[in-house]
Amino acid sequence: MKGIVFAEFLDLVENKFGLEMVDKIINQSNLKSQGAYTSVGTYDFSEMLQLLQNLSNNTGVSTDNLLLTYGEHFFDVLKQNYGAMLSSYKDPISLLSSVESHIHVEVKKIYPNAELPTFEVLEKSKSKLIMIYKSSRAMYNFGLGLMHKTFEYFNASAEIVLEKIKEDGTEVKFLITKN
Repeated sequence: MKGIVFAEFLDLVENKFGLEMVDKIINQSNLKSQGAYTSVGTYDFSEMLQLLQNLSNNTGVSTDNLLLTYGEHFFDVLKQNYGAMLSSYKDPISLLSSVESHIHVEVKKIYPNAELPTFEVLEKSKSKLIMIYKSSRAMYNFGLGLMHKTFEYFNASAEIVLEKIKEDGTEVKFLITKN
């Protein structure tokens, strides 16, 4: 997993829970990196799992809710760093439906070794999008947070329903209906 994902996660933890919490979850985790992440570095996903679990244990917030909040936070990072790409889209459905064919292609140019989830579009219309998320990391709530902020970015709203295709969350169907 790319270091930018870790660095931004720790930034979110500091903003929401304080620097002491960042130190606490790093110290409670068995991290090969010792919690020092560079945005272009690559780190083992198990480190993210440890940080998430320790944050959840210390705050009482579920890992699903933490991932959702983190996805919302990460959208703001994307908006700040890649606003021109986001502004090339006219609506949230077109942006979300192009994750695989455009956005992930651009991410791979910057981070060639990035292991990204896949998003298969099953159905798309002006107000509806059905996608299948697949990732061994099962971070679908991170994706859900990104989707929420995508609609907010376009001053729109939607009902987003997720259905686990695989119980472990490695394959999830998103049913998105724009309001």
